[in-house]
Parts: sequence; C-alpha cells; structure tokens
Amino acid sequence: MNLHRGEGRPLVIGHRGASAVAPDNSRESLEAAVAAGADLVEFDVSRGLVVAHDDGVAGLELSEVLALLAPHPIGLHIDVKQPGYEAAVLDAVDAQGLHGRVVVSSALGSVLRAVAAIAPDVPRAIGYPHDRHQISRFQWPRVVTRPAAAALRGVMPVRIPPLLRTTGATVLALHHTLCSRAAVESAHRRGAPVLAWTANDPELVQALAARGVDAIVSDDPRTALQVLAGG
Repeated sequence: MNLHRGEGRPLVIGHRGASAVAPDNSRESLEAAVAAGADLVEFDVSRGLVVAHDDGVAGLELSEVLALLAPHPIGLHIDVKQPGYEAAVLDAVDAQGLHGRVVVSSALGSVLRAVAAIAPDVPRAIGYPHDRHQISRFQWPRVVTRPAAAALRGVMPVRIPPLLRTTGATVLALHHTLCSRAAVESAHRRGAPVLAWTANDPELVQALAARGVDAIVSDDPRTALQVLAGG
C-alpha cells in the first residue's frame, strides 16, 4: 500500500470507523467510514482477535470485520494493541486476500518488529506518543498542554530517526500536536510517510495538510474530506 501523499491531498483515515457518528470499532462506525468515502479505515485489534481498544471488551471478530470491508475499495489500518498475536492478525488478513490493502500500526516496537519478520512488505506505523489513556479524546486546557507540546514538538525532528530505526517502522503515526513541518520533513527524508492523529476541527485539518502530512486520521472522515476538497 502506498501511503505517500505525492502531489494530491492527504489521505483521510476514519478513526475506529467514523466514531463521531457511531460507537468506536462497531459495524455501524465502520460502515459509516466506508459511506463517507474514507481512503482507509482504522480499527483496533486486541487479544483473541477482537476488534476493540481494550482487552475483555466485547466486540466484533477480526474475521467478521475483514469480511465486511473486503468488498469495498478502502484501505485497512489495523492497530494492534498488545504483542503476541501478530501472526494471527496477518493470517486473517491473508485469508481474505487483503494483504496489499493493509497497514499495521502499534505503539509498541515489539509488535512492529514481529510484523516485519513475518511480512516485511506490509507497511508498519509506529504510534507516537503511546496514547495509553486515550488522552487524544479530551480537550485539555491549552494553558496545560501548550508548553509541554511545544517542547516535545521542538525536539521531535531529531527523535524521529532513532524512533523509526529501533521500532522497525516504515510509517510514522504522530499526534497532531507534534506534526510540525520540520518533523514531517525529517520522516520524509527517511522514506516514512506521516499519519497525523486525531483531527476533527476543520482548521486543524487544513493546518496539517499545509504541513505536508501524508494522511489525516479523523473521527469524522466525511467532514475531513469536505474540508480538504475546499467545501
């Protein structure tokens, strides 16, 4: 799968389907992302090949989700939450004939290194920083977040090369607060496309596109596409 932007707009990735309009990782959310025209749809896979963010949460089976999405011309962004079942995920993908339509992401380098050993041609995205508590879902006061984000954003360009090297990642999935033009260029110099997460505000979507990111992850892919189209 080619995730590089080229001369066009950034790709739009539906976050856990289209989670602004339906529950995360649900059939309704996934179908909404397809209906919105998202380029890719992202969903979480936990132990037991359950499509859910956390262990022990009831959800769809991975095989069910792959069968649901297979007939549609949409890429699949599979976020693997824990190590140990990477081969089973890839086997399920291959069983549906979807190998060339998949990017695997994780916040854990061990997961990406395992994927590289099994299927070196599958794009591997390292999620940074590790959003253990889903802090990206909260609108924190700017007075709290701005200094820390600015400090980390300033050093991000020099952190990217070792981050890609040590994790075996071929793609960088970066929180939007860290997506400076310098960070994007640092990743691009190493051949790694940049996926920015999670952007729902139209002004933020426009800003990320202007910084050169290759893809934008959004809870509302329909709106993100409209913004990028100038609507």
